[in-house]
Amino acid sequence: MKIALGTAAVLFVLLICIRNKRIFYTVAEKLSVFWFRLAASFLILFLLNLGAGLIGFFVPINVASGLLIAILGIPGIASVCALSVLL
Repeated sequence: MKIALGTAAVLFVLLICIRNKRIFYTVAEKLSVFWFRLAASFLILFLLNLGAGLIGFFVPINVASGLLIAILGIPGIASVCALSVLL
């Protein structure tokens, strides 16, 4: 039941966005930029974990740290590293 309601809500929002092509293109562009940033953040986390793992410093690779880096950028990398050192 929840899946059906969620799907209906998403389709309704998509229908509203499609009615105005300009809004649809801006939303699609922002989503594509966000997904690219999220993929790049996981790549950065993997490389950081690979490089720093040689000296015994491990950075967690999970959705929360990926989202933090995707949203904040370089301060997100610093905060994830600081949290992994402190915890």
